[in-house]
Parts: sequence; structure tokens; C-alpha cells
Amino acid sequence: MRQSIFYLYEKAYGKYGIGAFNVFNAEQLHGVFRGAEKADSPIIVQFTPVARNYVHPVMLNEMVNAATKIYPRVDFVVHLDHGNYDHCIDAIDSGGYDSVMIDASHEPFEENVRITKKVVDRAHARDIAVEAELGVLSGIEDSLSVDEQKSYCTDPLLAKEFVARTGCDSLAVAVGTSHGAYKFGNGAKLQLNVLSEIQKQLPHYPLVLHGASAVPEEEVMRINRAGGQLKEGAKGIAADDLMQAIRLGVCKINIATDMRLIWTRVHREFFLSDPGKFDPIVPGKTYMDELERFVANKCLFLKGKIKI
Repeated sequence: MRQSIFYLYEKAYGKYGIGAFNVFNAEQLHGVFRGAEKADSPIIVQFTPVARNYVHPVMLNEMVNAATKIYPRVDFVVHLDHGNYDHCIDAIDSGGYDSVMIDASHEPFEENVRITKKVVDRAHARDIAVEAELGVLSGIEDSLSVDEQKSYCTDPLLAKEFVARTGCDSLAVAVGTSHGAYKFGNGAKLQLNVLSEIQKQLPHYPLVLHGASAVPEEEVMRINRAGGQLKEGAKGIAADDLMQAIRLGVCKINIATDMRLIWTRVHREFFLSDPGKFDPIVPGKTYMDELERFVANKCLFLKGKIKI
């Protein structure tokens, strides 16, 4: 059932995290909804501008409408991930979205405020929520000094000012994560101290963690055994750190890399073991089953019901 993201955040805050899964095709949509249904957990279905260009926005909307009928017991919202101003306005005006993310974090602070406020005004007129981003999402090397590490993170005082001036409904914060398979190296970890300071400035306010995939070592090893060339050291967020982040106000957990690793592993192993086959349905079914299992376990983990 389609839900309000405000309702989901209110229920989750400080208790559990909501998995936000980036989807590009029907196999992923089935796997994510089946996993959420199995875990009896709410989810956030995310489409990036790349996905909208790849599949077409109308196709994506119709796929979601079909999923609503196929999986009526799943509570979910649809979110635009990492949009610029034009992407957000198009998503708001075209319909089909409950929430949009305006990512102007690469701009100077005042320009980020200006762009975000414009999107907020347009979205709120349509009862659509807005996620914004503040800080540099690039990962933090362990060799950096404490002051150097903090310079890459979201400034807690600026976060408070940013939210007050823009009226955004959630904030993606930079606390050491990065996109892709190589999130941490040389012992670097999530900057939980910075996250704690942000929560003090923005109590009971929903925060978002981008680049939150776990990047399991076993997935990387299986991909490489099947002919992949992922470099050693691919590493994601530790389970304990993620659970602490949830207690510090992180409600939305963005996951994309783990889904891509599963896709890569399934297809590499399929073509390695059955090089004479070329029917996409065979590995496609396996991928849906594997993704269902992954999403169900991730949702149960984020709710504190299992350990992974």
C-alpha cells in the first residue's frame, strides 16, 4: 500500500531503519517487493535520473502501479534519488513520486540553500516530501587527522541552519560513506561522533545515510572466482555501525551497490557454469530469488530482528 514518507519516518525514528532500494528493472522490482513482503517491512523504492532515462519515467510509474496490485500488503513510497533541480521539477510535475531528493551538495552553501528552497516550495504545494544533502559524500581515509576528517563531513551547526532555511523534510548527511564498492579503507569507519552531533542539533529529525551497502566479502570473492576483477579491499558499512546510526536518527538507509553485486555474481556464475545457454529468464529468476532473500534479510536486520 502506498504510504506517506512522513508516516514511515515517524514510526521508525530511533527504533529501526527503512531500506531504500535503487531499482532499474522489473526483476529488481519483483525482488524488492517480494523481500519486503516476506519480512513484513516497509520499503522505499528509489529511481535515479539514470533509471528514468534508461527505462522511461512512464514505464517506471506503470511498473510501480502493477507492483501495488501484485503486492498489496507491502507498505512503500516512491522516491527520486539524487536529482538536480530539473529532475526534481519533472518528477514533481509528472506525478508518481511521494518524495524527491534535490542534490545540490556540490554547490556553495548559499546556492544549495537557494536551490533546495525552490524545490521544497514546489514539492510541498503537491504534498511531496523533499530530501536534501549537505556535505561531501566521498569517504574518509583513516590516515587523515581528526580535523581533516571533519572537513569532509556535514557540519552539525550548518545542518541546523540549512534545515531551518530550506524547510526540507529529511537530510542526507556526509559522515564517512561513499557510493560504490570501496566505501572504507585502512581502518576508516562511519563517523558516528559527527552523526551524534548532528542529532543534537536536529533532534527527532529524519536523517538519511547514502552509500549504506554492506559489500559482503563473500559476494566479492564469488564474483572474482567467476571471472570478475573487483579489487581487494572492497568494503561497506559494518553492521554494528549501521545499527548505531539508526539510534542516532538515521531513518532511511540507501542501498544500491549490494543489489548490483548480487546481479553480477548471479550472471557471472550462470555464464561460467552454463556457457552454452543464453535464455535471460534463467539467471533472471535466480536473481529475483536472491534479491528477495537479500531484501528480506536486510529489512529484518534494520528492524533489529536478525543479525547479519
